Amino acid sequence: MSNSAVFVPHFHWDREWYEPFQVFRHRLVTALDTVLETAEANPDFRFTVDGQMAAVEDYLEMRPENRDRVAALVGEGRLAIGPWLILLDEFLCSGETIVRNLRMGWAAAARLGGAMPIGYLPDMFGHVAQMPQILARAGIEHAALWRGVPGSVEGHAFRWRAPDGSEVRTEFLFDGYDNGLDVLLVPDRIGRALGDYAEMTAGRWGTDPVLAMAGTDHNAPDPRLAAWLRQASGEGRAITMATLDEYLREHVRDEVPAVVTGELRSHVRGNILPGVLSVRLGLKQRMAVAERTVDHAERMNALWSRRDDSPFLTLAWHKIIESTAHDSVVGSGTDETCDQVAARLAEAAQTARAVRDTALTEPAGLVPSDGHLVANPLPFERTALVEVDVAAPPAGTRLVATAADGSAHPVQLVSEAPTVLSDERMDASQLERVLRRIHRRELFGRLIDHYDLSPGSLVFHLAEVPSEGPFDLLILRKEVAAAAAAHPGEWRVLTLEEARATALVPVRVPASGLASFRVEPRETPAAAPASYAPSTATGTATATDRTLSNGLVEVTVGADGTLHIAGADGTVLRGVGRLVDGGDRGDSYNYAPPAHDVLVQDPAEVTVDVVEDGPLRSRLRVTRVYAWPVALSGDRDLRDGRTVPTPVETLVEVRAAEPFVRVSTSFLNQSADHRLRFHVPLPEPVTTSSSAGQFAVTERGLTAEGGWGEYPLPTFPASTFVSAGPATVLLDHSSEYELVGDGSELAITLLRAIGSISVNIHPLRDEPAASEIPVPGAQDLGMRVENRLAVVPSATGWRGADAVALAEEFRGDVLVTRGTGPAGGQLPPDAVGLRVDGQDVLVSSIRRVIDDEFGSGTEVRLTAMRDSAVAVRVTGAFSEATTVDLLGRPLSRTEAANELELALEPWEIRTVVLR
Repeated sequence: MSNSAVFVPHFHWDREWYEPFQVFRHRLVTALDTVLETAEANPDFRFTVDGQMAAVEDYLEMRPENRDRVAALVGEGRLAIGPWLILLDEFLCSGETIVRNLRMGWAAAARLGGAMPIGYLPDMFGHVAQMPQILARAGIEHAALWRGVPGSVEGHAFRWRAPDGSEVRTEFLFDGYDNGLDVLLVPDRIGRALGDYAEMTAGRWGTDPVLAMAGTDHNAPDPRLAAWLRQASGEGRAITMATLDEYLREHVRDEVPAVVTGELRSHVRGNILPGVLSVRLGLKQRMAVAERTVDHAERMNALWSRRDDSPFLTLAWHKIIESTAHDSVVGSGTDETCDQVAARLAEAAQTARAVRDTALTEPAGLVPSDGHLVANPLPFERTALVEVDVAAPPAGTRLVATAADGSAHPVQLVSEAPTVLSDERMDASQLERVLRRIHRRELFGRLIDHYDLSPGSLVFHLAEVPSEGPFDLLILRKEVAAAAAAHPGEWRVLTLEEARATALVPVRVPASGLASFRVEPRETPAAAPASYAPSTATGTATATDRTLSNGLVEVTVGADGTLHIAGADGTVLRGVGRLVDGGDRGDSYNYAPPAHDVLVQDPAEVTVDVVEDGPLRSRLRVTRVYAWPVALSGDRDLRDGRTVPTPVETLVEVRAAEPFVRVSTSFLNQSADHRLRFHVPLPEPVTTSSSAGQFAVTERGLTAEGGWGEYPLPTFPASTFVSAGPATVLLDHSSEYELVGDGSELAITLLRAIGSISVNIHPLRDEPAASEIPVPGAQDLGMRVENRLAVVPSATGWRGADAVALAEEFRGDVLVTRGTGPAGGQLPPDAVGLRVDGQDVLVSSIRRVIDDEFGSGTEVRLTAMRDSAVAVRVTGAFSEATTVDLLGRPLSRTEAANELELALEPWEIRTVVLR
């Protein structure tokens, strides 16, 4: 039994949770005031600031005069700060967001004297498989964490290994991050209590000293702690006070026998609270939108703009990272807290959108105003379908899209707009009031092409791009005034827009590149072109009353509204999209079925409508009406007998040349306390599933490891896709899934509606996860709930289906903007950006970076998303490449004349800067 102990004073600071951020910050300022005063009064005192710089930044924003005091303690090694910007939920953001979190936290800590080089992850609800590689590639050799460690770990430390083989020595906080507090309950008996604790846990420590984490949520340590420990040390026990960094560097063995590979999601030594994956759907969707928007903004700014908008992009990233906190995006806070998270994510997306759109204004200036610019954010060539607003074709003509090289492609009209915007009658004396609507040339959001003025009649003809010459508002005013005086009485004022239509246009766009096109009418030939014929052999999308097809996939809607999907290789998935709705008496942390659940899975009514019938895109709308119980009954163990009819619309879509079926569901939620899941039955039962996210594809079985006070439900996270057998589902946002029916079906959660942060008595969890605080907003009552996904049938699973690339294509729509150059001008040639060739290679970032020594460059982060090595070729306009670590520090440089050959090891994350 160890006769020594190291106490690590700290606090755990949830930035927002059962109180909103500003309320918690008020407490934070008081707590850190106490820490600084205690440290300055006692040279032996040490403090670890929870591994996250957000707490320090939030404090110094209120106490800027204390910056030098903080820096002095950091410099003395008595205040450990960083390395993270915030303690995140690792599964509910992208891998790129995790890297940016570390980089921003490390940089913020450096400005105050340096970061604690420990991957401190004390309270996350499980840990992603690639975290050891992320830490190792930032030069961090140690981690410390609590939740998710498997039962195979018997000591207080283990080697945590990523899929690529990277390892970090990991301190296992097996009794939580507050295990030292019980020893401190009676200050004059610390020695005895510590002896008891050391004896009870002797099997964990071996010859290493006991680690006593002396801190808890939202409280500074007692200023008398150092005195208490000195007194206890005098009672014959060796007691040291240290930062967590000092404990790991100076007091423990580096060599530990246990090795754990991959993600940590075991329940055996602590609750991992898996229900956070599916509660408050809107936050997960907003996170995905914000991450995607800032990613695209960085790419556009780096490749197509001369303006460096880094300050705006940094602001957007900061707001995203703040929102990844493990009580923020997870949705386990109060309604007002979650409203603030949603607003912050919206602000991040808005900031990034401004950068993205501004970056495209430069190339858009080269495109005529009667044309459109298309930007591809992905580093591979693709043909995308874009919707644009165009002038409707005159009778006897059809619309075609003309590319810069002169080639013409058919378009698909999907809607036409009315041409009469207003038809008014008024006295001549009121005509001046109508003219006030005109702003220079704009009227009703369009531009005045020309006008017709005759006695008693004023007709405006509007267009998006005027074909007439200059327009003079002053002349119009004079003419109207004269006409009104000459013809008093009633006038008719008619505002007409040119006939408009929404056109679907196929555009071939280079890798990370730009393309342009214009839509114009052509005379209809006597025989329609072959590309309009409903032939699946050419990849044309077609629709019948209940079937969609494009030659690669075929969808048939069954009598119950589910989908039968057939792939080109003969794979058939039957019953896809079966909706199963059940009760949920749980809370924001854990799902729980009522004791007497009622599952609703059969619709009372099914209708199918053809929305579009090709040739580029075909769509069916399936409407199923379900009778869902309004809520749980009073004892919460039975669903209410009252039901509400709920129509669920499913839009099923097939596009030309796409090997998957797009599916969108939408309904107005009128029921509380329930969980809705989208089922994908499998042809044969499977024993494993795989899901992509955070730089890895993780394989899981049918069960989860239990042993603590939480029932180990095998519900798992997926970020970009989930695959089971021949079914791969592409995802729009981080989602929860489960293999059910002994592996016979894949179930993806579309909604989990609950009403409490935590419940005191939970059937699947022994202890409350928080206070029992009502959160009516988490029921999503009266909200339209929408989900978007795609189904890929492939006998060879996600690898053979090329799911890594398909998921990027599904999520990463091209960007479209109208040209701003002179109408009728020449379309500019296509422009290639940065191209990356390599099977199963994920490019998570392309951005502009500036180095004081080497100048401006383009940073590219790539990951081999497979268990075998991959050759990668990067092509673009550059002459040298520098490999850097995840903190941006140079590792090696090489000359590369517009082409770089890389050999990525299995699951390797590689970052290069091209100049």
